Amino acid sequence: MTDNDGKGFDPVSALRCRDDILQAMYWMRGEGFGEDADVGSLVSFLALDEDLLREQLDILTEEGHLEETGGRYRLSELGAKEGGRRFADEFSGLQDTAHGECGPECPHCQGVSRDDCVHCAPDEEPAPAGPRR
Repeated sequence: MTDNDGKGFDPVSALRCRDDILQAMYWMRGEGFGEDADVGSLVSFLALDEDLLREQLDILTEEGHLEETGGRYRLSELGAKEGGRRFADEFSGLQDTAHGECGPECPHCQGVSRDDCVHCAPDEEPAPAGPRR
């Protein structure tokens, strides 16, 4: 990335920073904290290096994800879509239904122990039904 007076930001940190900015601004907008934010509020909210944050805000603006007016940034239409996608990807595991929270007619949880429930262990093969020995 850029030199920033001797501070070189590694590409992974830069990508994470951009993800964090888009997700945070998407979340802030959705929670009613405002449509736009300045550097100071983003630095305190995200706990990022200010130089890195400024650099990535500039990049996101150049790419069309953000719009900047008077030192305040807001998500563009593209930024809102991308921020929403990244937010959903990041928190998808927290939005799954917990064991027994689905309706009483759920064919997966009804009469099944938590260890055998496909909702509780979606990445694993469910245990075969039937008596255990």
